[in-house]
Parts: sequence; C-alpha cells; structure tokens
Amino acid sequence: MIARLTGLVAQLGSDTAIIDVGGVGYLVGCSTRTLGQLSEGADVRLHIDTVVREDAFLLYGFATEEEQAWFRLLQGVQGVGARVALAILSTLSAAELQSAIANGDKAMVARTPGVGPKLAQRIVTELADKTGPALGSGDTSAAGAPPPAGTLAADAASALANLGFKPAQAAKVIKAAMDELGENASVEDIVRSALKRSAR
Repeated sequence: MIARLTGLVAQLGSDTAIIDVGGVGYLVGCSTRTLGQLSEGADVRLHIDTVVREDAFLLYGFATEEEQAWFRLLQGVQGVGARVALAILSTLSAAELQSAIANGDKAMVARTPGVGPKLAQRIVTELADKTGPALGSGDTSAAGAPPPAGTLAADAASALANLGFKPAQAAKVIKAAMDELGENASVEDIVRSALKRSAR
C-alpha cells in the first residue's frame, strides 16, 4: 500500500495531480482544496489512500491528515464512494463539515454537487456518533477516527475498508489484532487476524 508520496508536481488537472517521484509519474485524485495548495514544478508531500480494485489501482492524495481522515469516514457511509467524498471535501472545509454533522445540518452537506437531501441526511446521521471535536483538532484518538497515515494500523484500515469494513468496525478489530500480535506484526497478519475476529 502507498501511504505517502514526496516529489514534484508535474501536472495539475481539475480533480487530479501527477506527482513525479524519481521519474515515475503517479496520477493522484485530489479535492479542489488540496489542488489549490499545489503548484506545478513545486515540491509536494501528500498523504495517500490506496484503493485496489479488480480493474484499477487508484491513489487519492491529501494535503493534511485531517482531510484524509474525513475522506475515510465519509466512505463508511452507504452511497458515498471516493468521488462523492472528494466532492464533499471540495465543497466544505473540515471545520464546516464537522459543524454540519454536529448540528445535523443536512442542507449544508447537500450543497455538494451530486449529493441529494437523502444522502446528506444519511451522512449527517451515520457520522454523528463517529466524530467529535477531537477529529477537527487533528486528534485521531476519537472514536471511529482513522489511525495516522503511514502506520501499520492505517495500512490495515485501508485494506479492510476495501473489503467493506466501516471505519469504526475496522478500528476495533485492528486494535484487538495488534494487541494480540504486537507492533512488529505485518499488515497481512493484522488483516488476517481482524478478518477472523469479525467472523466470530
């Protein structure tokens, strides 16, 4: 799993960036908020979420771990895929999204193109008990918040997310697996143990 890219911004698109790392260009999907912080030819370091599908190997990049955390949480809601999550993060800042969920303001979330009232209501309802003030302040210890990027737990969480696990569910089984296996366990060992635990 790719967790971080450090290189040069070779090209910017409407919703993607090509990051040149040692002569290899990585196509990375980004929110307009992250793209707005990038300049062609400039050095950049992006936090990366890797999504592996049967027909594609997709990378999504974020200027901050906070935005990456929201990207993962949003995809835990039924009907929200990577593109919709990026659209929401392009429309609302982390603080605005936090406020909308805390206040049950589905209208604010529905400002996002492609997000109707029903989906906005689902996002507000399902994330209400998974987010708190700590997430907005960058503290990832809040219930349901993803682990820091670049860690074994983050790679395991990404793998489990690809298998349909919700963030809170993945965090619970990963913690139990790591408590059992220790911090020197591989991502594969953690995911295998987590899958066994979820099947009990």
